[in-house]
Amino acid sequence: MSRLSLCNLTRHIPPGQLGRYLVVGVWNTAFAYGTFALLTWWLGRYVPASYLAASLLSSVLNITVSFLGYKWFVFRTQGHYFREWLRCLMVYSGSIALGLLALPPTVYAMTAVTGSPTAAPYIAGALVLGTQVVISFLGHKRYTFAAIARSDDEVRRP
Repeated sequence: MSRLSLCNLTRHIPPGQLGRYLVVGVWNTAFAYGTFALLTWWLGRYVPASYLAASLLSSVLNITVSFLGYKWFVFRTQGHYFREWLRCLMVYSGSIALGLLALPPTVYAMTAVTGSPTAAPYIAGALVLGTQVVISFLGHKRYTFAAIARSDDEVRRP
């Protein structure tokens, strides 16, 4: 990809925002995958298909951690915590639904490919998470933090 086309793709993103998103995104991804893997392992002793319960339980904590990282470090919005958190929850709800729908067939496919039913949920979780990252950025940029930032800008204008 040439420099010109990369500039065209990122010109609507404020300077530094993409870099901050990537840093916070790496943290969020590691944290989310870590809580998913830990809960999958822990619940595996008690619950069949523990990866589904782990996905739901870890999502509540992961959404809040992600929201705070994006709010404080990436989009840098002021106030509106509850309203933005609800918007964030809406964006992530679609992502969670996608994960719950995609995990069973992906686990099945990874079991067939690897021959390891023990490793398959972990590999499938990582694959599904990659798709969720892209969808989440677009949702947060265009919905969670964008509408509130625009309304604040309108209030500040003379």
